[in-house]
Amino acid sequence: MPDLCSSLWRELKARQRLILIAGPCVIESQGLCGQVVEALRPICERLGITYVFKASFDKANRTSSRSFRGPGLEGGLAVLEQVRRDYGVPVLTDVHTERQAELAGRVVDILQIPAFLCRQTDLIQAAVRTGKVVNLKKGQFLSPAEMGQVVGKATEAGGRRLLLTERGTTFGYHNLVADMRAIPLMRRLGFPVIFDATHSVQLPGGGGDRSSGQGELAPVLARSAVAAGADGVFIETHPNPARALSDGPNMIRLKGMERVLADVVRVYEAVRACRGERGMAAR
Repeated sequence: MPDLCSSLWRELKARQRLILIAGPCVIESQGLCGQVVEALRPICERLGITYVFKASFDKANRTSSRSFRGPGLEGGLAVLEQVRRDYGVPVLTDVHTERQAELAGRVVDILQIPAFLCRQTDLIQAAVRTGKVVNLKKGQFLSPAEMGQVVGKATEAGGRRLLLTERGTTFGYHNLVADMRAIPLMRRLGFPVIFDATHSVQLPGGGGDRSSGQGELAPVLARSAVAAGADGVFIETHPNPARALSDGPNMIRLKGMERVLADVVRVYEAVRACRGERGMAAR
């Protein structure tokens, strides 16, 4: 396989192109994953966006034990490996255990530490030891400043290729608030900062035995985060969110992604122009 991880990190470190991490919440089928990549890859090429496909092989933190979790580690990694091979795009997935980190690190380019597990020292350091890029999601229960401790755990294990992702903060019951001050504060830690637009509009447990969400507001927060200095956005998308097997209410419909991304790129370029930086994204 080509070394997509190293070339991806060079682009991420340069911070000259908007980063998009996008895909379905969970692997539902090989066909769905291919459909999403086939739609998003040409859009990102036209707009000058660095695209990373994402999907989970196991949603271990579903509200109910009866909810769909995904195909599991072996089957899920096989799907992700085929996506990477067939389409030549970098791939991200989340891991929940040290063993999963080791195995997934042989297949994907970015290992993601879920927000609920962002203080799990052994998991973070196992992900770092794979040599892949590691995306550290900020827990809903942490302040931006506390992410410095999370970064410290990663760098102590030799981590130098890190992403930090803001995904909202718990605000009472069944609600999150996205504080845009988190973007510049986390950027001070020295690594690219991503904003998770769709999980930030999630209403945790709002559906009783499942989470609800306000997907129609995700584009608003994506634009706001880029205006605040985010290096990229994380968006879950699906051809038909109403039929998605996980997190459908906070997803953006796949056919609406081009307009959303075009708007986000315009904001990104405007911010770069204000800073006196040369824009790289296509117009």
